[in-house]
Amino acid sequence: MKRVGALQTLQAHLTKPQHSILIGPRQVGKTTLVKQLAEILEQQGEIWYYLTFEDPAILDAINLHPENIFNYTMLPSAVPVGKKLYLIIDEVQYAANPSNFLKLLYDKYAAQVKVIATGSSAFYIDKNFKDSLAGRKRVFELFPLSFHEFLQFKQEDKLSEEWLEMQHREKYQGPNRVKINSFFEEYLIYGGYPEVVLAGTDKEKQEVLKELVNSYMKKDALEAGVREEQKFFQLARLLANQAGNMVNSNELGNTLKMAGATVDNYIYIMQKSFIVNLLTPFYGNLRKELTKMPKVYFNDNGLRNVLTNNFSRFSDRQDKGELLENYVYNRLGKLHGADSLHYWRTADGNEVDFIVEQGIRLGLAYEVKYNDVAFKPNKYHKFTEAYPDFKLFCISAVVSKENTIEVVRL
Repeated sequence: MKRVGALQTLQAHLTKPQHSILIGPRQVGKTTLVKQLAEILEQQGEIWYYLTFEDPAILDAINLHPENIFNYTMLPSAVPVGKKLYLIIDEVQYAANPSNFLKLLYDKYAAQVKVIATGSSAFYIDKNFKDSLAGRKRVFELFPLSFHEFLQFKQEDKLSEEWLEMQHREKYQGPNRVKINSFFEEYLIYGGYPEVVLAGTDKEKQEVLKELVNSYMKKDALEAGVREEQKFFQLARLLANQAGNMVNSNELGNTLKMAGATVDNYIYIMQKSFIVNLLTPFYGNLRKELTKMPKVYFNDNGLRNVLTNNFSRFSDRQDKGELLENYVYNRLGKLHGADSLHYWRTADGNEVDFIVEQGIRLGLAYEVKYNDVAFKPNKYHKFTEAYPDFKLFCISAVVSKENTIEVVRL
């Protein structure tokens, strides 16, 4: 299956001299994507090589000297005039110094060589890809499938188009609405990792998710130097059970009998491994809006649910609102960019789930309720009075009545 949008974005950058660096969680489809890119290069008659730094022979060679990469490819001097040598390098973060490796290739061979590289964890990218690569790279992020892509992977292209139409109509009653809602509930339970989406049964989906936690999270922890592996996983489970809530490192540390600084470091590793994200508060009046603690959300609902060991049917769950809120967080991040996304909370407990900053004291505000009956517009008058230029919406799975504030889907 192809992630058409991601593939087109990466393909469009082939004409640029900067390195194309694709990062994202393990098993999200980065290797598949660059191999599909290789197929396009092959069809276009381009010169390309695929190499992985998980191969110890290649890794040892380039660690001795970056130009040893050409022991496994055509020499740049042999590239015909008007052509380029495309190097597709998987797991580039395993190089002893990936920044120096990529810097040398760019500075010396940018006219002849174009690099497309993948990296499983932003932790390594963050630590090793510093200012020496400024202007020499563009980083692309690949996350678990959106619901739109989920339907495409299910070979339900018509449903995918209909779902997009639903986003613009509050009470859409299309012929496949029930079927789309059924798929959406599956998506909320099992998430968007490609192998999970393509698994045939619920049991198979659960096994794939357990493998993601037991093998790949463990690998990220090991390579990041986590010393207390068991507590790292205990922390991940605690965070999964409080997704959408504020994170207090000292309280978590007391529960796990570990220092708050260690908790912060482990959460940082989870962020850089694309497991969780932290949502920071929105400040307009620092005296009244004193909350400084971030909220935690998971990049994938399926990963969150395997950590809570809860794959119950959506209708039977006590955490329907939390699952919907976690979905909305990821959806808003894709629509508006994670950096513009915050939450609002005052010292006396008034709160709005999501704030999207679009300018100085200008933007959008979203409150998430499983059922819109629970949405009481008057409850948010302090926010609307303080920020009259922020339009307030309610996002709900069940729309049962008309509200004075518009009810929307995402």
